[in-house]
Amino acid sequence: MIHLQSLLDDSKCYAEVRELRWPEGVRCAHCASPEVTRQGHDTAHPSRQRYRCATCLRYFDDLSGTIFAGHHQPLKVWLLCLYLMGLNLSNEQIGDELGLNKDDVHRMISQLRAGIVAAQPEPTLSGEVECDEVYIVAGHKGHPEAVRRKNRPGRRRRLKGARGRGTLEKEKPPILGMLQRGGEVRIGMLENVQQPTIKPLILATIAPNATVYTDEYDIYARLPEWGYQHKTVCHSRGEYARDEDGDGFHEVHVNTMEGFWSLLRSWLRPHRGISQEKLPLYLGFFQFVHNVRIRGKGLLKPLLTALLA
Repeated sequence: MIHLQSLLDDSKCYAEVRELRWPEGVRCAHCASPEVTRQGHDTAHPSRQRYRCATCLRYFDDLSGTIFAGHHQPLKVWLLCLYLMGLNLSNEQIGDELGLNKDDVHRMISQLRAGIVAAQPEPTLSGEVECDEVYIVAGHKGHPEAVRRKNRPGRRRRLKGARGRGTLEKEKPPILGMLQRGGEVRIGMLENVQQPTIKPLILATIAPNATVYTDEYDIYARLPEWGYQHKTVCHSRGEYARDEDGDGFHEVHVNTMEGFWSLLRSWLRPHRGISQEKLPLYLGFFQFVHNVRIRGKGLLKPLLTALLA
């Protein structure tokens, strides 16, 4: 765990970055050679160490090649921002805590969130996997031209979607979730919930011959054709879990996935409306948080490690 006190001093922040980025010693940011020499410190940021590679003869520093390079904000501000993101504060709250301009903090958070999403490997799920979908109301917040194209007035208060199953066009995009029991989760925003739309995501995520549990929604009817064992629970008949093999354990259900949706909604609630354009980044960030299985203060280290990998 990285202690908060370490984030208040730039030199300690750079020491943390060096330790996480090069646990076995400094390597060239360009060619990964271990043959490097120190070349003093950066004039604008005295705590930032500069290096020269003896193999490719190029110069680099502690932040070269990372998401933190080339910005005017001190490293400690970036790490504090990342720390507060791990606590699930909204952009406005983070800006208030750090005393930053709202445009600066929005840009920083967007870059950090995109960096986390890009850095995490997509999980491959196997064994017993639950599949389910949920619908998140998401319009075009911050994009008035998109609202005008839909010929509807802007929503002055709360964004409300039409009842029933939604689509991206109806500003209620579906989110497909796949969760391996006892393992990782994979979620993604879709244009709609149709078999041609979900098939590529399922095939890319779930290993062949896995047992997939779903509800009775007919978009999952072709799972056996796609190479999976398929078991369903019928919510419309009031059935939420079923014991098929008589061992007293009700193994046919999607309750784990539905519990995950409750966590996701709680995570999104402080952000008070997310646009369709940004929603995939929020989903990817929460997927990372769930899969590392760490919350609160301890989340900073895996977040920073992913950004420096």
